[in-house]
Amino acid sequence: MSSQRCPSYYNATIKQETHYPSLAGELSTDVVVIGGGLTGVAAALELAEKGYKVVLLEANKIAWGATGRNGGQVTGSLSGDQAMTQQLRKKIGSEAEDFVWNMRWRGHDIIKQRVEKYQIDCDLKFGHIQTAYQASHMHELTAMYDEAHRRGMGEQLTLVPKDEVPNYLGTTLYHGGLLNRRNMHLHSVNLCIGEARAAEQLGVQLFEHSAVVDIKDGAAATVYTANGKVTANAVLIAGNAYHKLARPQLRGMLFPASLGNCATVPLSEAQVEAINPHDLAVYDCRFVLDYYRLTADKRLMFGGGTNYSGREPKHVAKELGASIARTFPTLKGIDIEFAWAGMAGIVLNRIPQLGKVSPHVYYCQGYSGHGVATSHIMAEIVAKAIDGELSEFELFAGMHHWRIPMNEWVGNQALALGMMYYQLRERLR
Repeated sequence: MSSQRCPSYYNATIKQETHYPSLAGELSTDVVVIGGGLTGVAAALELAEKGYKVVLLEANKIAWGATGRNGGQVTGSLSGDQAMTQQLRKKIGSEAEDFVWNMRWRGHDIIKQRVEKYQIDCDLKFGHIQTAYQASHMHELTAMYDEAHRRGMGEQLTLVPKDEVPNYLGTTLYHGGLLNRRNMHLHSVNLCIGEARAAEQLGVQLFEHSAVVDIKDGAAATVYTANGKVTANAVLIAGNAYHKLARPQLRGMLFPASLGNCATVPLSEAQVEAINPHDLAVYDCRFVLDYYRLTADKRLMFGGGTNYSGREPKHVAKELGASIARTFPTLKGIDIEFAWAGMAGIVLNRIPQLGKVSPHVYYCQGYSGHGVATSHIMAEIVAKAIDGELSEFELFAGMHHWRIPMNEWVGNQALALGMMYYQLRERLR
């Protein structure tokens, strides 16, 4: 892959491009963070706020990987919530349900507070609707609505019956939906760059085009790049699906799935009013879903068609153009100005993975398509662990994860077959 930014809408609308140097020579610090996406940058900022000296090493550009290629949605749909709750019951008993529920919204609060504190211009907007692609999906949405009411969040949600969907979306595709006014959407690259600049102001040293080639752990940890090295008391690997570090320990735990995304030319006021008058972010309830929203300049950003084989799609604009036409027939044939793909880190049980590969080396990965919010939650937990507050970190580090003891290609094919099974089961319900 090229080390330059991909041809996405996000990268065409960066508020202030980054120009950090490449690492050369030797440094010593408290913590080295490997990866300049949302996880790494958020963790570096958390640690800097706690007073730590931090060096961040990015192989390409800040926000180059999945951070710069996603749908920009911040929602309470936490990946692996049921599996997480089941495992947590064995550790914390009846508190498990409350822990998972609160985690659904924790990323929202971190992002909102950070945007306000550091005045980050990232087109942050509120409002989201999860839609029922099949009539049976309404049972799931009704259960979510009922739980929100039980937990005092009812005023922020509205259950939308099928006949009221046209009030929100100009499509006949859905059988209803759940409107959530707490959920958000934003420009993820400008968020990440804004957090990186805040970290820099607090003393974090950031380096781009500084791929890590080796990590050695001993009395302290040393991280090596082609032209330099950094010694530290702690190292965080935060590259998600875009790194090959610590393979003996991490092999078979995480698999890359390709996500396609696109942005149309700007829509007219009439087109906006016809398809999405309330400026909502949207995704449906399927296992392999569509997700879309309006950008700040009123383009339709539309993603979907997740490829679990690990291969990048070859015809993103063509494939997503067909999905746009199916969803909004009035936009059939609309010009797509930007089209791109990215790799999400998929975990078999969907529970985010936190842990240590050696005494001084931590890892944080695996958000299974919900990374904008979850990255900030996990970054906060791992930063607290480095600072000595281990309770939440140990909960996640102690989670059982399935490991496929084969090469990545075989693992991806197994994952693809599994998703075919779930898609078939979904069609039959």
